[in-house]
Amino acid sequence: MIALPQVSLVAQTIQLALAPVFLLAGIGAFLNVCVSRLARIIDRARSVEALILTTRGKEHDRLVGEIRVLDRRMSVVNSAIFLSVASACAVCLVVILLFAGNLFDAHLGTPIAVLFSLSMLLQAGGFATFILEIRLGSKIIHVRNEVLYHKAEMEDGSE
Repeated sequence: MIALPQVSLVAQTIQLALAPVFLLAGIGAFLNVCVSRLARIIDRARSVEALILTTRGKEHDRLVGEIRVLDRRMSVVNSAIFLSVASACAVCLVVILLFAGNLFDAHLGTPIAVLFSLSMLLQAGGFATFILEIRLGSKIIHVRNEVLYHKAEMEDGSE
């Protein structure tokens, strides 16, 4: 007959798993930010793509440059999302191993520590990649001088 775990052991295991579960909530919030940025980048790329087909000259070249940066930003934010999801999966494995170790009296301390460290490294990579995406976005987004110093003409043609 299989010995069933005591309620106190299950409660203790839940307490041990609580910190990694809060970590999952934080990773989820970060993923929400990344996905929102990705959606905005995609929306901007679609609007620039439509404009590229109707422009010529310097404006066309400027839009081509912008869409190239947008494409790079999409790749970078996708990498941040990938790293964060991989981190979340490692945290989930930590929680599973915590339960397995306590419920089956297995000695899983080393794999739990390794997986938790791996999840932190993956999340740190996700944050670093996100910083790179923010830097790319802030480099390309600026108000052009011709817009900053544009003066509206009066209706009669004088300034």
